[in-house]
Amino acid sequence: MGLCFMAHLNIRREGLSVGYNSPWRLVWASPWAIKKNKKHLPQSPPSLPIIGHLHLLLSVLPHKAFQKISSRYGPLLHLRIFKVPFVLASSASVAYDLFRTHDVNVSSRGFRTLENSLLFGHETFTGADFGDYYKFMKKVLVMNLLGTQALERSRGIRAEEIERFYARLMDKARKKESVEIGKEAMVLTNNIMSKLLIGRSCSEENGEAEKVRESVTKTMGLIKKVFFSNMLGKPLKKLGISLFEKEIRGVSGGFDELLERLLREHKEKHQDTDMMDVLLSAYKYENADYKITRNHIKLLIVELFLAGTDSAARLIQWAMAEIISKPNILERLRQEMDSVAGKTRLIQETDLPRLPYLQAVVKETQRFHPAVPLTLRMSEEDCNVGGFHIPEKTTLVVNVYAVMRDPNVWQNPDEFKQRGLLLLQVLSKKKKERKSLSSFLLEAEGEAVLKKILDISSSKLELE
Repeated sequence: MGLCFMAHLNIRREGLSVGYNSPWRLVWASPWAIKKNKKHLPQSPPSLPIIGHLHLLLSVLPHKAFQKISSRYGPLLHLRIFKVPFVLASSASVAYDLFRTHDVNVSSRGFRTLENSLLFGHETFTGADFGDYYKFMKKVLVMNLLGTQALERSRGIRAEEIERFYARLMDKARKKESVEIGKEAMVLTNNIMSKLLIGRSCSEENGEAEKVRESVTKTMGLIKKVFFSNMLGKPLKKLGISLFEKEIRGVSGGFDELLERLLREHKEKHQDTDMMDVLLSAYKYENADYKITRNHIKLLIVELFLAGTDSAARLIQWAMAEIISKPNILERLRQEMDSVAGKTRLIQETDLPRLPYLQAVVKETQRFHPAVPLTLRMSEEDCNVGGFHIPEKTTLVVNVYAVMRDPNVWQNPDEFKQRGLLLLQVLSKKKKERKSLSSFLLEAEGEAVLKKILDISSSKLELE
């Protein structure tokens, strides 16, 4: 016993590892240790008593802290916060394995539910398991909001709001006023989503629009808190401790009051012209594939508001920041736009297929500043990822931020480049020629990972 203890102290002090060829293995190995390591779990960095690895996450934003940990210890790690274990995935190859090979097994989001909350309730679409409800809502969204035909039908709404956006910017330019990009982008995306979801823009006169934008901003500010609440909620709940529930319910109550009023309006003026009308029709239809509730409608509208407003506005803000700070990119964008639209008119949505450089800049912005830097999943069954055992009901944290900066896929990943042009050309290159195997696989994997991660992001902006 004493020999084992002294060996342990020496190993910890000297920073040595106990490998298969180490002489310490004979001393360190014990019946309980052999039993514990029978199933090969991912590596676990050194932790502290009681709090586990929590101290490694407090200095910076969670996704950056996780990236720092994974860059030192590896792309697949077994971590612990207090007594809550989870697995961290931080490379493109691991993410590809999870979402391709084990897609069905990790389709559960593993969100901790908050009863009677419109933000993180048990009936949310983003938190739903892969089942009848998820399939039904996905079908509704594709047919009425996100599908090709639906996007074509709503083109007029986007064009109208973009014209108003241009007018506001021109007015400020004439008055020589400064433009707060984030605020103007939020107004634009909020107006577009409002018309698509509830058939009209939220009123600026009575403060309705400002209230919605404020609620969206508050909700996005809760994301970090909700992440830790989701990780630690169950053990703390046993102790009678609730994390941030008062804040979450406060923001949720603001949304609920607005949505109840909108539902009453739509019930009186039913026209089948927006998403809320479609959901109300499904709610009333007795033979629907899935019988949704009034609460389902409110939950989905809130989720779509959050995904289509704040995330898109932040993408615009980040893109403008990168473009303005890089004059060469700005100049090339101007040249491309002038070659397509000339100097007599503004760019239209129909021009996008002829603007590959603009598409490349947008895709690089998505890579460099992912809308959802961390995503949570849960393994429903035991599985093997990268040669390591992942037990059932294990929380999986995929660091999208680190995946998008994986040096094994991206050259100089911490630099903002127009590498999106390569992604746009991969498919055409595959059809025309077969390049060297290593180069082809690098580009193909980069494209596949990017597309898969963008798909799981709750708010993507595809300009294809």
